[in-house]
Amino acid sequence: MTQKQAILLGHVSLPVEGEKIAKVLSFFGVSWRALTTAELLSSNAASWESSSECKLMCSADVFLPFTEALQRDPSCLEFWQQQVHSAFIYAGNEPESLQKLAQKLIGDNGVVISNINPSVGDLAVSDNLDDFCGVMAGVRVNANTANTGSNFVLNTVDRDLINIISLDDGAVFLKLECKGVPVFLSTSREIIDIDAELTSQNFDVREHFLSAVPLVLYIKWAFAETCWNAPEANACLVIDDPLLKPTHGFVDFEELLSLMKQHNFSTNIAFIPWNWRRSAPGVVRLFRENPKCYSLSVHGCDHIRAEFGSSNQQRLYWKAEQAAKRMNRHRSMTGIDHDPVMVFPQGIFSEAAMSVLKHTDLIGAVNNDVVSADPCPRGITISDVWDIAVMSYSFPLFTRRYPWEGIENFAFDALLGKPAIAVIHHDYCSDHCARLVNFIEQLNALPCAPTWRNLGDVVRRSCRQREVSQGNVEVEMYGTELRIENRSGEPKRFLIRRRECEPSAIQQICADAQEIAWKQVNGRINFEIDLNPSESRVIKIKFHDFGGKEHNGDNLLYRLKTMLRRYLCEIRDNYVAPMRCRFAGSR
Repeated sequence: MTQKQAILLGHVSLPVEGEKIAKVLSFFGVSWRALTTAELLSSNAASWESSSECKLMCSADVFLPFTEALQRDPSCLEFWQQQVHSAFIYAGNEPESLQKLAQKLIGDNGVVISNINPSVGDLAVSDNLDDFCGVMAGVRVNANTANTGSNFVLNTVDRDLINIISLDDGAVFLKLECKGVPVFLSTSREIIDIDAELTSQNFDVREHFLSAVPLVLYIKWAFAETCWNAPEANACLVIDDPLLKPTHGFVDFEELLSLMKQHNFSTNIAFIPWNWRRSAPGVVRLFRENPKCYSLSVHGCDHIRAEFGSSNQQRLYWKAEQAAKRMNRHRSMTGIDHDPVMVFPQGIFSEAAMSVLKHTDLIGAVNNDVVSADPCPRGITISDVWDIAVMSYSFPLFTRRYPWEGIENFAFDALLGKPAIAVIHHDYCSDHCARLVNFIEQLNALPCAPTWRNLGDVVRRSCRQREVSQGNVEVEMYGTELRIENRSGEPKRFLIRRRECEPSAIQQICADAQEIAWKQVNGRINFEIDLNPSESRVIKIKFHDFGGKEHNGDNLLYRLKTMLRRYLCEIRDNYVAPMRCRFAGSR
């Protein structure tokens, strides 16, 4: 056994909640081993090499007899103190065991374990334990919105306890000590099952707060040097639809630029390619002169409903190519480059759309919804959306959120290593961006504040990595482009892997102009690159052209309907919405 391993304890076999912990450990790249208490305390286990360091994980009813063995067996105590780094204990299904264990560890017969009353107030993550809580420090979630179920809260007269997550005067996750070894006690009965399918279009941590947050906080702390981590935290605000006119609806580009500079954030406009000839010179100049603040991405093609939700691959590819041509013409006319990232109109996409996009020059898609619009869509699991990007489709899908989903969701995404991609529409700026600025300030106030970039750089820099040996770093790649950087003072070899369902579609992989050899292994492509200290390179995966192309020109009726839709949408945004806002304010 090595220092990198977790030990999952069970009475006879691994319980259901233990199996769920194993899934989360595997997700973060942490190796684990299941043992009974007897096996752990056997003579063979007790003689493990002194360099080993265990992290024990089990339920309260399993850990309670273990603590009793520590009191009566000196060899067990020696093993515990010399070779156990820490322990994570969850409540399990026996509240009596949780009560006895808490009394034993706290030394207080006044310990009271009771069911959570969701009307009590907020679940609050401590803001005094930044080294443990990280980006979640100070986060609060209303207990009414959290799925507290039949979980417990611990109350005691001992006010010297270290409460990591509190509920009113009680604790739901706390740090204790047993014979000199840290013990992290969660009063949650359940552990999240990350193999469960999503029941919504994205993951909401508020619904799984107690079953997910304590466990993830512990894993990220206990295995900080060996688990998957994102090398940097990036963010971008996306506003869907606006034309590049001085104002669009409630968006005033001059005002927004001033706020970006004042409050430190960047904005990407999900630009409808149909509007490529309609940008105003003054706004064009604003974008060209402020590339660190403003950027453009590709928002569909004509922005009609479900234009990327069909199953016709030839039609979809033609639409994607039309969008690319229009964006390139816009660049030629204005000098504004665009990020090669697709944002789907109305969030609607099909499996067929994801299959054809990999054959374009796009590097990724960004969307609120993660389940396709197909008649029988594939199931997307919690682990799929916990990942940096959803890789279940043929093309990487990066998730984004609305500000009203709560800073707690953005903080948890950051804990997982996901970039913070926020999305609004023009009407969110109806108060001269007061709500937007409040959200930005909350995001920038997180203990690990993000670096604001354009959307293309957010996608290129999104990866996770871990050092597997001296000088060797394993990297998980997501987009079809990756900016990799050696931030150390020594040469490093980066062992890069990427999930790919169709390796035969790859034409080449290159770093700058240098082609890189790669191989296929178990549904992934693997390749390596050496970087000197502070060296940075962009790796690109180029796929073969899409086969079976057919001409799919739009007929006159379609073009007329598209034009009518675009102008009606602008009337709605520029006149109807402001009028409604003024009317509502005058009441």
